[in-house]
Amino acid sequence: MVDPATSSGNRVHRDGHDTVIVGASLAGCAAAIMLARAGARVALVDQRAEPGAFKRICSHYIQSSALATLERLGLLEPMTAAGAVRSRARLWTRWGWIEPPARSSVPSGINLRRELLDPLIRDAAANTPGVELMLGQTAQALIADGETVGVEVRERGGRRLRLDGKLLIGADGRDSRVAKLAGVRRRTFPHGRFAYGGYFEGPAPTGAPDASLWLLDPDMAAAFPTDGGLTFYACMPTKARLGEFRGDPAAALVEFVSSVPDAPPIADSRRVGPAQGKLDMTNVAHEPTASGLALIGDAALAIDPLWGVGCGWALQSAEWLADSVVPALAGSEQLDRGLARYRRRHARALRGHARMIYDYAGGRPMSAPERLLFSAATENERVAGVMEAFATRNIGPAQMMLGAIGPALAAGARRSLRRRRGSPPRRKPLAAGREGASAGAG
Repeated sequence: MVDPATSSGNRVHRDGHDTVIVGASLAGCAAAIMLARAGARVALVDQRAEPGAFKRICSHYIQSSALATLERLGLLEPMTAAGAVRSRARLWTRWGWIEPPARSSVPSGINLRRELLDPLIRDAAANTPGVELMLGQTAQALIADGETVGVEVRERGGRRLRLDGKLLIGADGRDSRVAKLAGVRRRTFPHGRFAYGGYFEGPAPTGAPDASLWLLDPDMAAAFPTDGGLTFYACMPTKARLGEFRGDPAAALVEFVSSVPDAPPIADSRRVGPAQGKLDMTNVAHEPTASGLALIGDAALAIDPLWGVGCGWALQSAEWLADSVVPALAGSEQLDRGLARYRRRHARALRGHARMIYDYAGGRPMSAPERLLFSAATENERVAGVMEAFATRNIGPAQMMLGAIGPALAAGARRSLRRRRGSPPRRKPLAAGREGASAGAG
C-alpha cells in the first residue's frame, strides 16, 4: 500500500487511501472487506482501542435477508465454528402461536453473541489485503478539499492524524459523529418502549433453536437461543411500566418474562453477566449520502430493535454501498453517480419497512389490519409464510400485503362464521410447525 505521510508538530498527514471508514463494527468491517477485495485501499478507524471490543446491548439476531451477504463475506463458516445457532422465529399473539410454516422457502437466520461476532468480523477485515485497521482513533473533524475528503482523528496519546481519500464512510452507529460533523439531514421518530435483556444458562426454551417472541400488544418479550447453550431473554414494555424496573432491573426482567403465556424457563435458569437496559430508543434516520460521504448501518438508520433488523441491515447496507461505489473508486465513473445509486438502493430496500416500524414503535396497540394479519397467520399457513418472509425482510410491505391480505380476509370471514355458529377456533397442529422449523434450519 502506498503510505505517504508528512508530519507537522503534533499532526501527521496520511494519504494513499481510496476510502476512510469511521467505525469498525459490523457495517464498517463489512464495507472494508468488500471494498478492499475490489481493489480499494481502505483506512478502517475506530475510537475503541481494544481489538475484542463489541456492542453490549444487542439481541444479535441476524435476519435471513442478510445471509447472502454473510456468505459473500466468507463469514458463515467461521460463525458456525464459533458456535452460531441457526434459527427461525415463532411468534405468540393473543390468537395463538404463529409457527414457522412447514413448507417455508425462507432460510433460517443466525445467532452469535456480539462478544464473539464483532472480533471475528474485525479480524477478517484486518486480514483482508488493502485494509489498514487503526484502533484508538477518535474522529475530530471532517476534511473536504476539492476531490479529496477525509477525517482528522485523535489518538489516545493526543497526536492528531489526518486521513485523506476519495470517499468517507460513516459506520459509527446511532449517535454517528461523522453525521453530526457533516451536518447531514437528520430525522427522529419517537419510541414508546424501553428494553432490558440478559444472557441465561439453563433449560432451553420450547422451540429452540428457534427464537420465540411474545407480541403482548403493546409490550413484547423474547427468547433467543444462542451459542454456548445460552439464551438471551429480553423484554420491551411500554414506558408506562418503567417504574417496575427501577429498583432491580434483573429481577424485573425475570418476573416479566416469567409472566408471559407459555412462559419460557427463565425462572429455572441462571443469569450470566449483567442485565443490560436501554431507556431511549428514539428512531434516528440520516440522509445516507452527501458530497464525498456515505453512511451505513445505524449511522444511516438506527431503528426500533423490536423487529431484530439492525445487524442484518448493517451488513446489507455495507454491501449495497460497496457495490455502488466500486466503479467510481476504480476511476470509471464519477463518485456522485455511485452515491446516488446507493441512496436509491437504500431507500428502495428499507423505506417501506422503516415507515411501518416507526408507526408501531410509539408503543400503540395493534391496528385493525395488523390484528387481521396476525390472527389469520395463527391458522392459515399461507398467511404465516408471507408474514415470515416479511418479518425476516426477504420481501417488502407491498409484497406482503399483496400476498397476505386476501387469505387473511378469507380466514377472518371463516372465523366470524364459526363464531356465529358457536364452533371452536381452528388451530394449526404444533407438530406441523415444528417439523417445518427443523426442515428450514441449516
